[in-house]
Order: sequence, then C-alpha cells, then structure tokens
Amino acid sequence: MNHLLPRRTAAGLALGLAACLGLASCSSDAEADTDTGAAGTRTVQTNTGAVEIPAEPVRVAALDNTSFATLKAFGITPVAVPKPLLPAEGFAEWASDESIADAGSHREPVLEAISEADPDLIIGGYRFAEQTEELSKIAPTVDVSPSADAEGGFVESLKAQTTTLGEIFGEEERAAELVAALEEAQENAAAETDGESVFLAVASGGHIDNGSERLGSITEPLGLTNVLEAEGDSIHNDSGLAPETIAQLNPDWMVVLDRDAAIGTEGASPAKQLVSEQEAWKDTTFVSQDQIVYLPPTFYVTEGIQAYTEVYDMITDAFAAA
Repeated sequence: MNHLLPRRTAAGLALGLAACLGLASCSSDAEADTDTGAAGTRTVQTNTGAVEIPAEPVRVAALDNTSFATLKAFGITPVAVPKPLLPAEGFAEWASDESIADAGSHREPVLEAISEADPDLIIGGYRFAEQTEELSKIAPTVDVSPSADAEGGFVESLKAQTTTLGEIFGEEERAAELVAALEEAQENAAAETDGESVFLAVASGGHIDNGSERLGSITEPLGLTNVLEAEGDSIHNDSGLAPETIAQLNPDWMVVLDRDAAIGTEGASPAKQLVSEQEAWKDTTFVSQDQIVYLPPTFYVTEGIQAYTEVYDMITDAFAAA
C-alpha cells in the first residue's frame, strides 16, 4: 500500500476518445454499437478506442479502483481484483474471499493470477492503464476510467464511466440513480459555495503538503479558488511546502486528505493533529473559523462516483454551517 501512485489517462490517447469519455453522450454511442460485433458480443467506446466485449459478461476482473463501488452496487462479484488497492471499509468480503484472485497492485501486477481466474472481461485503466496491452491478451479489456483530461473534467467523466458500466452490465437504471445522486450533491455544494479560496492539502509522510494534484478535481466544478496549483507529485513526494507559505496565502478553507491514515503509515500523526500543531496557522481564517473539511481516508483508494457524492455532501454541510 505504501507504493500507491495515481494513474492518469495515458498522454498518448487520442484527444477525441478522451473527450468522448467526458461526455455522457458517449454512452449512447456505445449502446448504438451493441449489434455491430459478432454473435454474443457488443462494442463499447473506451479511452483506448472501440473494444468488442461479451454481450453479457459473467467473469469480470475488476482492476480500476474507481469502479469497485459501482460494480458492487450492480451486484457483481469479481473473479480477480487488486486486493492491495481495496478500501479498508466496505470490501471485506472481496478481500477475504479466496475464490477471488489477487491481481496484485499496479506496481506489481500478477498477470498470471488474472489469467488463471479466466475472466471474460477486464475492467482496466486508471492505475492499471499501463498494463492495458498485456491485459488485452488475457481477455477483452475496457478502460472507461475517469480522467482530469476528459472534456468536462474528472467529475463529468465519472458520470460517463458510470453510465457506460451500467450499459455493459445491463444496470442502466442503477447507473442513472448513481449519476443523479452525484449531480444533486454537486449542485447542493455549488449552491453553498461562492468562489471562496481553499488550500487542498494532503497529510503524507507526517507533514502537510500541497494536494492539488489529487484533489483539484473536487473543487473545479464548484468554482472554488485553489491557493496553490498542482506542482508535481506531492501526494507521494515532499515538496518542501512551508506552513508559513500557507499562512501568508491565508485561504478561507482547507480540504485535507489523510493519506497516512489511508495507507497505514507507521508512527504518522493524524491529519487533525498535524494541523493543530502548526503555530503558523493559528491566526489563519481556515483555522480560526474552523473551516476545515477532513476527507474520509478511504477517498485515496476509492475516488469513484460514490466517493465524490459523499465529499460534495460533506462540503455542503460544512459550508452551510459556517
């Protein structure tokens, strides 16, 4: 777990395909291609192009962590899953089920285990995007994972991902419910916010750092102003951000993800303790007004449509109470 790294859509993907994922209308394109394949197959549009898949997939290897909660909501039990990437909450039955093969992690994928699980469909992409070619040799592999590069941004592509997965598994109605719930939560959060400045933070390695690279997709649809832009991979590396820098910027709000708690960093102080110990922040607006939103640690490995719905509900409640 200590080696988790985000996997964005590969830079070489065709821009038209990336845009397609960001639009819910692409899901209807996939549906329109249903009868274009051989008997018992259908064609769906993915981040890597059109892919022919079984019309009714039964044995599914689920590798994209942003899809886990949605697949579970559809009643799907995968035949293989990267167990090191399973959230600490909500997936105990997948983690303990010995009949579900452990696909390893994106850093050390166990392709043999995936192959032996005999999937007829692989949900890849995101952290496993680099393995798409190898996975496609095992079974049809679809990458419909969300991307900040998609037209409309990450949140819009989450909706498109959910719609497409609903079509793949015949769960269009449930998928529509998940999309509607996100849209409602997003609208409620947008109604409570008004361009306030925010520090997107991550507790990693026992210190507070710039989390814009991973969390900017949360605030982008809300019109909030990030006081720091994404600079490299500060989620995993210490950027050397000084507390005094944040104090000088004096944001109205702080949104923080406790990565240490998510991956179980030994001896690391909780994010709340790290924040309270920053003397440089005692007179800032976000500390003095208690305007801090602590994200669920599991967000680090969920990041799917349900996770964003929960976060927008949290933002709505926090801003309404301020």
